[in-house]
Amino acid sequence: MNTALKHWKEAATLILAAGHRLGADTLSSRTPLTAAEGSPQGCSHGRSHLPHRSSFDYDVLLLKRSSKSGFMPNAYVFPGGLVDSSDFSSEWLDIFKSFRNSPNFGLRSVKQPAETRPPIFATDRLKLGSPIPGEVAFRICALRETFEESGVLLVVPKPEEKSLLKSVEDGCVTDKAPHCKADGLRSGELTKWRTLVNQNPSNFVRMCRELEVLPNIWALHEWGNWLTPADRYGVKRFDTAFFICCLQEIPHTLQDEKEIVRFQWSTPSEVLQSYRAQEFWIAPPQFYELSRMCRYPSLNDLHSFSSRRATEGCEQWLPVVVTRDEHYISLLPGDKLYPSDTSGKTKVDTSTIPHQDDSGLHRILIMNPYNTTLQVTITPKYNHLLPVVEPLSHDLKSPL
Repeated sequence: MNTALKHWKEAATLILAAGHRLGADTLSSRTPLTAAEGSPQGCSHGRSHLPHRSSFDYDVLLLKRSSKSGFMPNAYVFPGGLVDSSDFSSEWLDIFKSFRNSPNFGLRSVKQPAETRPPIFATDRLKLGSPIPGEVAFRICALRETFEESGVLLVVPKPEEKSLLKSVEDGCVTDKAPHCKADGLRSGELTKWRTLVNQNPSNFVRMCRELEVLPNIWALHEWGNWLTPADRYGVKRFDTAFFICCLQEIPHTLQDEKEIVRFQWSTPSEVLQSYRAQEFWIAPPQFYELSRMCRYPSLNDLHSFSSRRATEGCEQWLPVVVTRDEHYISLLPGDKLYPSDTSGKTKVDTSTIPHQDDSGLHRILIMNPYNTTLQVTITPKYNHLLPVVEPLSHDLKSPL
């Protein structure tokens, strides 16, 4: 972990999608929406109505944070949390000893040039004293936090290690969405270890050793990198690696009754509709990523896309929040008003932009906590997805 960072705490989160049975009468509707990858053309700048929840054959896991949480209390979030020094521990070398001769323990190489990689991935962890690559450690962090918060343990049993190693060598380890192998472990054992890992994150490596399992880092695909904007959520600011994982079926799930007070498996469109109905609150990154997932109502299509796209890399996103007419506009990289200096000291000049000019937009409009929409008329980098953007009503036109 990078203890030299002054303003940021490194973290990892996991977007976990899992399949459910789909009614035969909806099979024909599970086709990707247009303008899915790379281009805002062909769908009115990515705009479309959200697909009906019956179109989805998978759900996404969301966890409700405690009202006592120091960061985003009561929010529904993806599982995840702060990286711990134990995620970079040399003890993992023994757990992954069969994969030590493979770069990044068999994870596929990212094509993105090193100079454009987000620092959270590009930082040389050996220079910081850890033999565990960041690509591996942040996946371990996401898996550990998911286990702590939801009880979902994504691991590979030791007896499957040889076949996994061959799949890694053959480059086909990510061909199919995996099953949750931990469901075969005794619930009493998992409950005991979950308590121990919650007490001390370093017990995660000990658990893997004693249960003879490997954290399934290969099932997690790089998805994005969000940074907390200045002056929005208190003094805590996080540099968070986002991963995505698709499972064949929904695993046994249980909140920890401490930091997490409730869990919910729902389709992406169902979550967005519940948010707009003020049934619960989600933060802008969750809103954006769930809107992206609405492009793929099919689990297999989502898995294929996320697996294929992950080797392209990702862009670091630090939202720059502008206040205008009692509304908030969260500018994202690529927006024509996004400042070159993101320290917060540079004022964004909005006076020279015509109100009718909708070119070069990449922003989140926040009218109130439960009224958020997206404006995206740019081409996403690294072959990523455009979010599904519902048409703006007359009272939601961009104030910039």
